[in-house]
Amino acid sequence: MSATAGQAQSDSLADRLGFKPGQVVQEFGYDDDVDEQLRASIAEVTGEELVDEDDDAIVDAALLWWRSDEEDDLTDVLVDVLGSVEGGGVILVLTPKAGRDGHVPPNEVAEAATTAGLSQTSAVSAGTDWSGTRLVTPKVKH
Repeated sequence: MSATAGQAQSDSLADRLGFKPGQVVQEFGYDDDVDEQLRASIAEVTGEELVDEDDDAIVDAALLWWRSDEEDDLTDVLVDVLGSVEGGGVILVLTPKAGRDGHVPPNEVAEAATTAGLSQTSAVSAGTDWSGTRLVTPKVKH
């Protein structure tokens, strides 16, 4: 056990996924199957509540919960999400793990990301039932 909350926080899933204090994170595709522990971990690390997908603010990062039965096209959704994320920000696409309902093959996420102009930096386990694909937005040139 850790001696302090600060030490415990450094081992959180949100920390391992690269979230930082002060970041504003917008969430897309929320439903009753999302990983509440991951959501709470991100809010704890950032010190900010997750922003709803209907908010039109520019944010530092985005979570996109994506399942195989979504009606929209993943590329189109990524382009929309990209419009909310500040240049250089991160989009974490969360899909059900293999063998779970709604699983999306990693190559589908990679193809949609490339078409949307995003770069994949890593694939991560994001809890018991979800896998994450970390995408980065193009940096804004000044």
